[in-house]
Amino acid sequence: MTGLLIITGTILLIALFALVYRILALVNIAKGASEKRVGYSNTVNGFLFIVFFIVGFGAFFWYSAKAQYLPPPSSEHGVVTDNLFWTTTAIITVAFVATHVLLFLAPYFFRFREDRKAHWYPDNTKLELIWTVIPGIVMAILVITGLLEWNKIMAPAPDNATELEIVGKQFNWMVRYPGKDGKIGKYDFTKIDGTNQLGMDFANDKANFDDFTPREIHLPKGKPVKLNIRARDVLHSVYMPHFRVKMDAVPGMPTTFWFTPTKSTADMRKELNNEKFNYEMACTEICGNSHFAMRMVIVVDEPEDFNKWVTEQEPWSKQNKDYISSLKLKDVNLADLEK
Repeated sequence: MTGLLIITGTILLIALFALVYRILALVNIAKGASEKRVGYSNTVNGFLFIVFFIVGFGAFFWYSAKAQYLPPPSSEHGVVTDNLFWTTTAIITVAFVATHVLLFLAPYFFRFREDRKAHWYPDNTKLELIWTVIPGIVMAILVITGLLEWNKIMAPAPDNATELEIVGKQFNWMVRYPGKDGKIGKYDFTKIDGTNQLGMDFANDKANFDDFTPREIHLPKGKPVKLNIRARDVLHSVYMPHFRVKMDAVPGMPTTFWFTPTKSTADMRKELNNEKFNYEMACTEICGNSHFAMRMVIVVDEPEDFNKWVTEQEPWSKQNKDYISSLKLKDVNLADLEK
């Protein structure tokens, strides 16, 4: 932060110096103290453009080198996503630097001088074609590459994918997994109340009875995972940065995303040499005054550990037997919940 403040202060001082110098030059012209139409102000200000360029870009690259970036991706599609991101960043950076070299050098080399007449150069068709066609081709390649990867991600998940439901509400996440039947039960928003916050429809879908709702997300390493995402009130956004996963949770419009984790939590702790590391899911929509509280820990297990964890979970219906009893459902044996 201190370095950034020093750089900002230096740039502001250069700009202030240029402004003061120009004001003094105009005052001298107004007083008749200078017979030249411009004086030395164009040369000085043109030179200051070059200084501003060097300081500004030096600060840009210095700050970029010091910035903290995410570690390498922990999912299969994340590798492709990162490659596409850095390729796009490199192309944009080259174009950005090239155009700004011209922008900041031109005021000095093409400044007004009493002994030089401006050259009439209204247009250049070839040059205009070059800077229109080449960026268009590059943009098309990047967009098509990104679209192909997007289509892979948004394609139906493999049949062997681990499925879970993620529901956002102000201000926390709720997660539901299928039980032994491997199916997540249907929901109905009219069933939502103080106890059944997910709106599980026990009357019309018996698959709900073995679903469980843990307080943290567990995922199996090396196996596809399908996320069924919805929101209960306002717009939220599922963000799992280490897996390069981001998908909005939209009220009334369920969304989905699937990916394959490639590094367990233990793997990442070893890789980063940080025993306190945890994957996490956050919300990246400003969803209200307690938006900051929407954080949930993600644990990536080895497949056998994940299977063990699943078998240890207790169904929501068993934890809330009084609620199930109050529904007075037909063909439901409450004694079965004890098993």
